[in-house]
Amino acid sequence: MKIYILRHGETALNSKGIMQGWIDEPLNENGRKLAEISGQAMKGVHFDECISSPFIRATETAEILLRESGNAVEIKTDDRLREINFGDLEGKSISEMGNDGYKFFKDPFNFAGALNGENIKDICERTQAFLKELISRDDGKVYLISTHGCATRAMVNYLKDDPSDFWNGHAPYNCSFTIVETENGTPGITAVDKVYYDKSLIVNHYKDKS
Repeated sequence: MKIYILRHGETALNSKGIMQGWIDEPLNENGRKLAEISGQAMKGVHFDECISSPFIRATETAEILLRESGNAVEIKTDDRLREINFGDLEGKSISEMGNDGYKFFKDPFNFAGALNGENIKDICERTQAFLKELISRDDGKVYLISTHGCATRAMVNYLKDDPSDFWNGHAPYNCSFTIVETENGTPGITAVDKVYYDKSLIVNHYKDKS
């Protein structure tokens, strides 16, 4: 069983370093381009099933990648794959989030969550419930899971050697993959932030500018 966990392509809000959370933002031109390049580079990879966050940036990325890689697979959606809900902080930049922005990236497990939003424990619980349920199938299939940056890190956190290192130094790059494989029903992470496009095109809009 092999699970390709994909972070969606770039959006206009991504390019501005804005925390979009549950804001349903489509891909921008660069986001569609990276998805196309990634899909073309993945020709020969066969996906048996695709499950996506319901947000358009995730479903659009999956649709492009499947088309360009030659996979005619229905895209199913699961609400557990949604990005973290930033509540009243949605639409704000890291600097506008103040201490909350610092906590979210530098000390995520002590990020209390915004009013009307979620914290890291919340998103870990729902994304890991999804992944554990999928792994329990142990069906030998290859899955494409299209989701979001924080959701990706949260989903695989329990599989890491050091779960206290939530971010691995940065948010997952747009159109990058974290790959989970199972052997005799036991899951393990076999790739983190793998890109199928030229690494010179990687942009981290949320890096520490201090």
